[in-house]
Amino acid sequence: MQLYHQQKSTLLGLKEKPFKLEKDMQNLFESNLEQITGFKFIKSEFIIKNSRIDTLAFDEESKAFVIIEYKRERNDGVVDQGLSYLNLMLEYKGDFIVEYNESCNKSLKRTDIDWSQSKVLFVAPSFNNYQKQSSNFKDLPIELWEIKRFENDIIVINPIKRSQSAPSFKQVQSSESESKISKVVKEIKVYSEDDLLNKKSDEIKELYETYKSAILNLSTDIEVVPLKHYISFRKARNIANLEIQQRQLKIWINLKKRELDDPKKLTIDVSNTGHWGNGDYQLNITDTKNLEYIMSLVKQSLYWQDLQDIM
Repeated sequence: MQLYHQQKSTLLGLKEKPFKLEKDMQNLFESNLEQITGFKFIKSEFIIKNSRIDTLAFDEESKAFVIIEYKRERNDGVVDQGLSYLNLMLEYKGDFIVEYNESCNKSLKRTDIDWSQSKVLFVAPSFNNYQKQSSNFKDLPIELWEIKRFENDIIVINPIKRSQSAPSFKQVQSSESESKISKVVKEIKVYSEDDLLNKKSDEIKELYETYKSAILNLSTDIEVVPLKHYISFRKARNIANLEIQQRQLKIWINLKKRELDDPKKLTIDVSNTGHWGNGDYQLNITDTKNLEYIMSLVKQSLYWQDLQDIM
């Protein structure tokens, strides 16, 4: 990626200002964790059984812990270290819950956590090809995020996407590594759209693709994130959630009660009702008759998020 500063009709290249210390990168990421990732910050330098986790976070949407590690060197392995941390977490679940409760002054229970959606993020200025290839598995709960600092206080953050043809991690397990990763593979699952579309009718699949495309057309940087029970549409933070049912779609718009302008009264108030997605507004959809109007409602959530980023 090339970055420039425009000076009249001339483009001047921005020079990278490398982080001198790994701690500098960590402090910047932690201070802006919710804005960058949408995750809740729990603890810095979390010590667990002689291991030190750089940042412990929690994904309120998936109800799962997120471990974040920072690297300045491009020669370290990421898969082995990531799997080791996940194994450690699954073995000492109680310690993670205690840390959450003490840091957040809450009473989180084991049953409140979806351990199957836990994951590890590695954050570095860049990753080498070996690191990228070794983590390029569609069902591996390890993500790589690049962060670069440039002059004029410009920060660029780039989550590295897996290739469309990424294989399954289970296909390459060796007998030597089986004991090390068996618990992670058994308890943690990275969900895909295919998982949520499985055994659904062609009509529902087509309806989902139509609404998915319409939401993505609202902004170029909306990301599709499959979770255990629904699809999350995010731009840094959640915009809307979509559950694929047998006979209909359910969309939850991530706005609080009284924040949405819905003159046609198509949404249902679920502020006091248990439901999978975020937000207080639910839509039950069986066709595309109100597609354009529904997108105007989803766009309001996008507007509120952009407004919060500016403030």
